[in-house]
Amino acid sequence: MTAAKEINSEKAAKADAASEALVKVIAPDYWEQACKELMKQDRILNKIIPKIGAGFLVTRGDSFNTLARSIVGQQISVAAAQSVWNKVLVASKKKVTPKNILALSVEELRAAGLSGRKVEYIRDLADHFDSGRLHANQWKDMDDESVIKELSAIRGIGRWTAEMFLIFNMVRPNILPLDDVGLIKAMSLNYFSGEPVSRHEAREVAANWAPWRTVATWYMWRSLDPIPVEY
Repeated sequence: MTAAKEINSEKAAKADAASEALVKVIAPDYWEQACKELMKQDRILNKIIPKIGAGFLVTRGDSFNTLARSIVGQQISVAAAQSVWNKVLVASKKKVTPKNILALSVEELRAAGLSGRKVEYIRDLADHFDSGRLHANQWKDMDDESVIKELSAIRGIGRWTAEMFLIFNMVRPNILPLDDVGLIKAMSLNYFSGEPVSRHEAREVAANWAPWRTVATWYMWRSLDPIPVEY
């Protein structure tokens, strides 16, 4: 082996090791167990999980960014939300923080593609974080409903957005976002042959997923789109 090949081989090995270490850090500790139990409990997921293959829920770990991205993504497509978020990043000098958002004018935020209502929402969110009105340092010790209640008091954050936060930021294992269009569509296609699904029917299906409803929801989303959404 030549010196160049040795160096390349060593770099590849280090990259693989780093990748493996990263996976260990960001993979929820319950993920493997949840997949095994869901495959035993649910005949549909028993087919979907192996078909989707490797992958798991990934958290960005930043509370403000997760909530801000959720506000940006309300009622628009994933692609459109990403486009607007990229412009917000540029406007806020590549770092979306409460102080950077508050430093931007309404006109600058509108120019990034945010509607007037979303500008109000994201600035109110930034103000909540900047003023310390939120108990963010206590969220990890609070139950799901208590976190949802506190977040829902912020303008522009309803139950769906709070549930997205619990899933994508706090990686809580048993969240069922019944107001999520993608989840209901996936349930319809996978469990009801494309027929409409009532909330009662959705709850009945999801009863079989507990205590891993977050994981089942993630696989429902993947059954529609193999590229995971991140908040």
